[in-house]
Amino acid sequence: MRKIVALALFCMSAAALGQSYPNKPVRLVVGFAPGGAADFVARAFQEGLGKALGQPIVVENRPGAGSSIAAEHVAKSAPDGYSVLIASPSSILVNPLISPKAGFQPLKDLVPVSKVSSSPLILAVNPGVSVSSVKDLIAHAKKNPGKLNYATSGNGSAPHMAAVLFLRLAQVDMVHVPFKGGAPAVQSVLAGDTQLAFATPPSVLPLVQAGRLRALATTSRNATPLIPGVPGMAEAGVPDYEIGFWYGFFVPAGTPNEVVRKLFDATAQVLRAPDTAKILAREGTETASSQSPEEFAKFLAEDAKLWARLVKESGAKAE
Repeated sequence: MRKIVALALFCMSAAALGQSYPNKPVRLVVGFAPGGAADFVARAFQEGLGKALGQPIVVENRPGAGSSIAAEHVAKSAPDGYSVLIASPSSILVNPLISPKAGFQPLKDLVPVSKVSSSPLILAVNPGVSVSSVKDLIAHAKKNPGKLNYATSGNGSAPHMAAVLFLRLAQVDMVHVPFKGGAPAVQSVLAGDTQLAFATPPSVLPLVQAGRLRALATTSRNATPLIPGVPGMAEAGVPDYEIGFWYGFFVPAGTPNEVVRKLFDATAQVLRAPDTAKILAREGTETASSQSPEEFAKFLAEDAKLWARLVKESGAKAE
């Protein structure tokens, strides 16, 4: 009887929370430093999501460990809808395979709300490197094994996986230099401390457009209108190469279904707004909505198979 009463009280409290949610600011936690793609997408949603929910959205940056620090922090936060994670395949699907951590499993400890954006990555080089195409880069790397450094937003991040796959398919040797986010990684390429990066469009595209970095290819198989004037990998000379990139919202496991649904509905409202697509498009990114939290969960289950295969084929290890 006590168990039945406890269950009834829990259901009543969850329903009450769903009806009153939100009644205070909501944290949108970013696993990378300000200025990178995750931060850009989060801030692109900040105002619209706040209006849709009727409460301010506070963007909070918690960089480190390829965004795993932020993912675990949100997973261990109160399951009340006031802590939301914006995450990519890195922290949700890749990091658990490369660096498994006892007591934390993203797909079990976090609840998916909705996918929000997608884009290819961009292979960009410092103009001081004497290459103007992917074929040039491969030839240069083969003549100088281990002398080119590539920057990423962290070990196990999607840009890291993209680079490792490229090294395997192109059969070249380069040195990995991980950073705590896309912005510092791209800054290192800009400064010449590293020579190239597989970077998210928001991190690198403005510098490419300003002529300060050179874009050699996108990680999509074919050219995309999101990144005009830049070839896809097949055209650039690596026909078997293709990696896409997405961001989505997640909340702690145990968050009431009513709260998850309110967050999903608010996110869908922002995704339908024309201004959102325009803001994202300026940085080479497009909106990508889920039909429901359940549909996003099914997408993750399928996408996990792809990234597991990439991790296995690439041989990526924890550093």
